[in-house]
Amino acid sequence: MPSDSSLLDVRDLSVAFGDRTVVDRVSFRIAPGETLGVVGESGSGKSVTAFSILRLLQPPGQITGGQVLFEGRNLLTLTEREMREVRGAKISLIFQEPMTALNPVMRVGDHIAEALVVHGMANRTDAKQRAIELLDAVRIPDAVRRVRDYPHQLSGGMRQRVMIAIALACRPPLIIADEPTTALDVTIQAQVLELLRDLRARFNLSLLLITHDFGVIAEMADRVAVMFQGRIVEEGPVRQILRTPQHDYTRTLLAAVPGMGAR
Repeated sequence: MPSDSSLLDVRDLSVAFGDRTVVDRVSFRIAPGETLGVVGESGSGKSVTAFSILRLLQPPGQITGGQVLFEGRNLLTLTEREMREVRGAKISLIFQEPMTALNPVMRVGDHIAEALVVHGMANRTDAKQRAIELLDAVRIPDAVRRVRDYPHQLSGGMRQRVMIAIALACRPPLIIADEPTTALDVTIQAQVLELLRDLRARFNLSLLLITHDFGVIAEMADRVAVMFQGRIVEEGPVRQILRTPQHDYTRTLLAAVPGMGAR
């Protein structure tokens, strides 16, 4: 894929915590409208890679090399003020645990409205109406009433839908979903994945999907990058990787998915 067709182009990204390298020269690209799944076990460097793209690493984490090109600009060279304009408006992040990401004393609608107001997408009055529309878009029933609820009044699945609504608020071209279904039971997981798939098609989103579950990758992604000990050990179209995995670690991940190893 030529770089000029890429929305996001990560080149030789390296991240260290102290003297320990946790992401080692990772490279991948995402085209407009494409879903790339990054799969690997806990500690493989997936989430660190995602947070590095948005420059949200917590100390002592430090990016030690590489480039993150988004719409042709290297995000690693931007000022913090310029990065704040990118986060939410251009690239949104869906956290894996919404209860820790949502402010418990803010109403659901205010979370969404704040994203719009901060990025100059709407005034307060319009933002409140837009919040209702977004809750409706992520299939929260009775959105007019729910917009006034606090996070603790919603189920885990509903809170995750609120996180998706916040991520969609400014219509960013790229959404990073960090283990978006980990904290949910199987039935709700399926509903959230179906919602993400529908929203991707509706808004022509690009999606970077971080997960440890190859079943989620098989259902959602166009291409997959397999991450092991801070490196991408295998990458390609999902069907190709599922049919003919080349790396032993990829085979191990596939064998862990019920029914998939046998196929």
